[in-house]
Amino acid sequence: MILSPASLTFWPSAIAVLAYGLASVLPEGEGQTVAARNRRVWAALALAWLAHAVSIVLDTFSWNSAHPAARFGFAPALSVTTWLVLAVYAVESHRLGLPAVRRALAWLAAATVALSWAFPGQEHPGSGSPWAPLHWISGFASYGLIGAALMHAALMRVAEKQLRARPGSPSAKPISLATPQALGMPLLRLESLTLRFVAAGFAMLTLTLVLGIWSSNPWHWDHKSVFSVLSWLVFAILLVGRYQFGWRGRQAVRWLYAGSTLLLLAYVGSRFVMEVVLHRPAIV
Repeated sequence: MILSPASLTFWPSAIAVLAYGLASVLPEGEGQTVAARNRRVWAALALAWLAHAVSIVLDTFSWNSAHPAARFGFAPALSVTTWLVLAVYAVESHRLGLPAVRRALAWLAAATVALSWAFPGQEHPGSGSPWAPLHWISGFASYGLIGAALMHAALMRVAEKQLRARPGSPSAKPISLATPQALGMPLLRLESLTLRFVAAGFAMLTLTLVLGIWSSNPWHWDHKSVFSVLSWLVFAILLVGRYQFGWRGRQAVRWLYAGSTLLLLAYVGSRFVMEVVLHRPAIV
C-alpha cells in the first residue's frame, strides 16, 4: 500500500529520496576545490541521512494506533540496513571516500526509502515479552553490520582486480607492490576490517537468535528461523576458517556472500513472500 501525501512519513521520505539522489549525481566539480565539492556532497548526504532516520522512526512506530504497536516488513528492514551501512561509510569517509561508492550507496538508500514507503509492512501489537524490542534491534544491527562487511568485501575485490590487472589495461591502477594500498589503506587491513564487521554481525546475530528463542513462547521452526540458523552456521564456519586456518581473499568472500544470502532470505525474503506474494500476515 502506497502511503498518501498526508501521511507523517511522506515529507521525510521525499526529502531523503531527493537528497540521496542529489548526492549521487553531484559532479566531480572541475575547477573547484576538493573542500568545496565535499561540502556540497556531505551536506546532501547528511540531510538525506537525517531525513531517512526520521522516516524510519515514523514508519516503525504506529502513531495512530490506540495501543502500542510496531510495524515491520521486508522493505523497512532493507531501509534500516542501508541507513546503518551509510553511517559506517560516513565514519570511514576519509579512507573510503570513493565517488563510485558514494553514488552506489546513495542510489541504494534512495531505492530502499522509496520501497519502504510503498511497502511499509504490517502492524504488530506490543509483545508481552520485554526482550522482544531488544530482539528486533539486535536483528537490524546484524543486518547493518553484515551489510557493512559486504561493502568492504566488494571494495576488497575491486582492489584485488586492480592488483591483478595487466599494466596498461583500463582497470590497472598505480598500487604499490611493496605495501599494497587499496582505497586509502593497506589491502590486508581492509581484509581484516571486513572480517571484523563479520565478527560483530555474527555476535549480534547470535544475540538475536538467543533473544528470539527466549521471547518466543513456544519456539517454532519456520522459514525465517531455518535461514537464520543456516546463516549463523555459515558465518561461524567462516570465522573459524579465518582464525584457525587462515582463510583469506576469495575463499573468505565466498563464505561471506553465502551467509549474507541466507541472512537476507531469513527475514527480508520470507517477509517479501508473505506480504507481497501471498498477502498473508507474518510473524515478526
